[in-house]
Amino acid sequence: MKLKIKHLIQDLDLELLSDKKALNREIKSEMLSRPGVELAGFLDFFDSDRMILIGSKEHHFMKLLPYDIRRQRIEDIFMKKPPGVIFSINVEIEEMFLELANRYDVAILKSKVRTTPLSGQLYQYLHSKLAPRTSLHGVLVDIHGMGTLITGKSGIGKSETALELIKRGHILISDDRVDIFEAAPGVLIGSAPKILEKFIEVRGIGIVDVVSMFGAGAYRENKKIKLVVELEHWKKAKDYDRLGIETDTIKIFNTDVAKITIPILPGRNIATLVESAAMNQKLKFLGYNAAFELTQAVALKASGLGREEDEDD
Repeated sequence: MKLKIKHLIQDLDLELLSDKKALNREIKSEMLSRPGVELAGFLDFFDSDRMILIGSKEHHFMKLLPYDIRRQRIEDIFMKKPPGVIFSINVEIEEMFLELANRYDVAILKSKVRTTPLSGQLYQYLHSKLAPRTSLHGVLVDIHGMGTLITGKSGIGKSETALELIKRGHILISDDRVDIFEAAPGVLIGSAPKILEKFIEVRGIGIVDVVSMFGAGAYRENKKIKLVVELEHWKKAKDYDRLGIETDTIKIFNTDVAKITIPILPGRNIATLVESAAMNQKLKFLGYNAAFELTQAVALKASGLGREEDEDD
């Protein structure tokens, strides 16, 4: 994804102080640069792809330098063409910054936020926009807080199942294509491509706007993926898991996600099965495993240690 200065300004409510020609400068790194040794004149490891953040500490350090040296250090940094410099709310911006920024096509931005929260906000935003992404064919639905990715071959009924789930009060994130990035180790976030947001395609009906049909609560922009449910046509030769003691997983980036395969047969209510799978997986996250409890009770009964059932008088 290409992220430009103008997108950063719009999404984070920043003020552009330099010329507008810098609005189309591209940001390529999710990391930030907090210049320390660079302001001291050491630029050997300076990464020109990073946005520069200047807070109170950097500002006060610069003030300790004589004006000519300070100006030369800033020019040395700007000559390497970083995309932009963001100043936190309490930092005064010297005129030389604007002059040099316009000369070297570097954006000068001003935030309304203090340095520490601004740093966290910037990193999270840049990481979400620039982290490696992958796309999977499927439907992502929020089922009682469980981000459930429904996959399967084309025409098997993924969108129809999602539509029924939305009708029951669950929430659509994306239909047909789900864009996924790893926000942190073990955390996968799924969202819809911009053009597909709020829409779902149902064969025989066409394109449905779930917000217009079911209300604003029927759609959300993104969700952490906690379960993958694969729909497949019933295979007689396949031995399907009937207890669910062990859960399969699928690896997306470096994260293993629980995966359940549901065989499709005429008469089976797929939406109910997917909903039940999501709720059962949620119980497992909360520490309750119905299959384990049952097998443990059966084992105790077989050993003679189980609780005797009450007999009728």
